[in-house]
Parts: sequence; structure tokens; C-alpha cells
Amino acid sequence: MPQIGENLLKATTLLEADELVAIPTETVYGLAANALSDAAVVKIFEAKNRPSFNPLIVHVVDVAAISKYADLDPISLKLAEAFMPGPFTLLLPKKPIISDLVTAGSSKVAIRVPNQIMTTKLLMLLTFPLAAPSANPSGYVSPTTAQHVQDGLKNKVAYILDGGPSEVGVESTIAEVSGNKIILHRTGAVSAEQIAALTKLEVVAADDSEKPLTAGQMKSHYATKTPLYIGDIAKMILENQDKNLAIISFKKVYYGFKTGHQYVLSPTGDLKEAARLLFSVMRSIDDFQFDMILTELFPNEGLGRAINDRLGRAQEKNKS
Repeated sequence: MPQIGENLLKATTLLEADELVAIPTETVYGLAANALSDAAVVKIFEAKNRPSFNPLIVHVVDVAAISKYADLDPISLKLAEAFMPGPFTLLLPKKPIISDLVTAGSSKVAIRVPNQIMTTKLLMLLTFPLAAPSANPSGYVSPTTAQHVQDGLKNKVAYILDGGPSEVGVESTIAEVSGNKIILHRTGAVSAEQIAALTKLEVVAADDSEKPLTAGQMKSHYATKTPLYIGDIAKMILENQDKNLAIISFKKVYYGFKTGHQYVLSPTGDLKEAARLLFSVMRSIDDFQFDMILTELFPNEGLGRAINDRLGRAQEKNKS
């Protein structure tokens, strides 16, 4: 098993040798490699069993570093200065220094500045940016602790940098400035309302029927091994009385199921708390022998949209 620790110099040495290192961020743990080395980036796809047409996000130390790797228009710069470092990613025209392997052949690259002190220190020690998708097997629930990474990737990663539990718990918002509008490629902690308020531009959802331009856009994604269904929990309980049920709810407690367990993500109705616990709970459920997961739609605002997006992609597996 890979070692879990806080040794920044060890992580630096491994990354300089084109090895894979799991890194903590405020969103989820990432599987990092030198974004300027094709040999290193290939290892990410191999370790995750990730489709090569699914692009990666590049992590840089600060906003000033973005211009080394992509072209920043004035509105994108304004967004970067407002929401970075933090759970926000910009899709930008890439410069030639960024390999087509990172962007899956696209002329655009997704870049963000993580807001996690240990990873910031690591990036300061490196002379290159880090390509870092979530540190889990492709399509499975994203990791929010170092132990989640070790459980999922085992010996496919050289070292796991432990920065404690992720504070946000769901992946970053991904946005792109396109003419007189903002395209929202992925929902996250930074909301469409915040983006619109800052830019005074219309924010529209991306067309996910096309080839993905950014990470996390596969329709079946964040999936649990246990089949997951979204809907009226009380009704689904009645329809599945013979099943061992795992129930995920926002703040409501449900009764009437014969066997199973309920996970209330935030009894006080705090979407930040619910988002922080979501992936951890989904992983915990897979450790037990439940027949199915029943969950509900969360409030369609802020982080609630991000939670609903992740649950919807997890449910998609049952439709294939």
C-alpha cells in the first residue's frame, strides 16, 4: 500500500520523477502528476482506468501563473481574481506548452488555483503545474480523505499527501467565458448567481451531449457500486419493503423501512455540511451489503445544485 504522510519534499521528488502523488484540495483529493510531462500524465489515465477523451484539470500556485499556460481575457481574469484560490475552475484557450493529452485534444484547458495550504506549499516547490483529476477509479465516488485514496487506488499511486478531510467535499465549479455569456460546465461551490452578479453576463448550462471539454462531464459519473435512485423517498420505501435500504436525505428523518440505515447529511439544513459529507457517506454505504440507495433531490440552490448534479450522474449508471 502507498504511504500516507505529510512529507512535502518526498512528494516533490516523486512528482519530479514523473510519479503519481495524491494531493489534498479543499474540494476532493486529486491524483497529481506533472502536467507538462506526457509520460507522467499517461500514468493518471492508467491508474484511474480513465477514458483518454476525458480531459484533466491543471492546478497552479496562483492566479498570476495561469497566463503561463492559457490565454486570460479580462472577464476570465476578473472571475479568477474573485474566486481563486478556491473551488472554481476556468476553461481557457490553452497555450502550446500544455499537451493535447491533458486536454484530450481540445484547444481549451481547465485551470484552477486550489485553496489548501499543503498543496499550495507543494506547488511553490515545483517548477511545473499539476494535472490532477479526483484520486479514485474512474467513474466511482470521489475521495475526500487520504484513506479513501488508499482504499481506491492502492499501489497505483506512489504517495498520498495527507491534508485532512476536504472542506468543501464536491468538485469545483467549471466556467467558461464565451462571448457575451458564461457557460457553466460543472456546478460546484461557486454558484451561477455569484458568477452572474460579478460579470453581469448570462450564465447558461453547457451542452453535455457533446464530447466533454472538462473533467466530471461523463453522464455516468460519481457512481456507487450499490444502485442509487432519486425520488420520493417515502414512496420508494413502500415500493421496496423487501429490500435492505440505505437512505440518504438532507435533513428529514424517514421511517417505515424494515431493514437498512438512514444517513441524514445535515439535521440543521446546512448545504455546506451536506456537501462535505456526501461522498464519504456514499463510500460508507458501499462497504455494507445494501440492496439499493434511496435519496431525494436537495434544495436547488448553491451547493444543493452541485449535490443534485453528483447524485444524478451516480443514478445514470442504473439507466445503462
